[in-house]
Amino acid sequence: MASDVPMTPELEQIDGEIQDIFRALQNGFQKMDKIKDSNRQAKQLEDLTGKMKECKRLIKEFDRILKDEESNNPPDVNKQLNDRKQYMIKELNSYVTLRKTYQSSLGNNKRVELFDMGAGSSEPTAEDNIQMASAMSNQQLIDSGRNQMDQTDEAIARSKMVVAQTLEVGTQTATTLTQQTEQMKRIGNELDSVHFSLKKASQLVKEIGRQVATDKCIMGLLALIVFGVIAIIIVKIVNPHNKSIPDIPGMAPPAQSFQTNRKLLSTRAFRGI
Repeated sequence: MASDVPMTPELEQIDGEIQDIFRALQNGFQKMDKIKDSNRQAKQLEDLTGKMKECKRLIKEFDRILKDEESNNPPDVNKQLNDRKQYMIKELNSYVTLRKTYQSSLGNNKRVELFDMGAGSSEPTAEDNIQMASAMSNQQLIDSGRNQMDQTDEAIARSKMVVAQTLEVGTQTATTLTQQTEQMKRIGNELDSVHFSLKKASQLVKEIGRQVATDKCIMGLLALIVFGVIAIIIVKIVNPHNKSIPDIPGMAPPAQSFQTNRKLLSTRAFRGI
């Protein structure tokens, strides 16, 4: 809103400072949408709140000077100056509403009071509230009240949504924990089965080892017997008249010579005559 209202140099200076703050607030709130980090958003919102407090102080100073010079100004000039003041208040209130919206979206429960200009006091004075309210029309007051109710409803809806999301996350977490617990039980049972199988396999290996050792002993004894029999057979063939070695069962005695057989036959024939 361009200022073509006749003002004193002091009022022009205050008006210029207020317009600079409005431009800074506009740029600041535009940057809020580009900031993703909640901590940086809170810091940005705190800086903008400080600018709004300074703007509120300048509007009060503008109103004080306006009242001091009211008797020296024509009625139309006073009306224009009052309209200018109301424009400033309305513009500031729009940024106040915008700040509350961002503050609610950040979930910041700490209230930063805009109209706290008293030294050492954190609450607006009754005079400040009356002055700000008196500068607003009835329709503006109704709209402001409705706006506050809408913001409250939105905050309640966001709170309900957060609660629902929290409950859903809790349910999913409980389900996941139950599944993981069952999985851990199955893994424990499988480990027990593997341990039992390893134990049985170890016992089986030991039994196989014992059987192999027994089979080796038996094979060794059989080999000794075979070698002994073979040795006896060889000795019998080489030296058949060796009486110290008994005959092997199933083997015929060694054959006698032809001359010996003839002598025996002759002797038996002579005796028969």
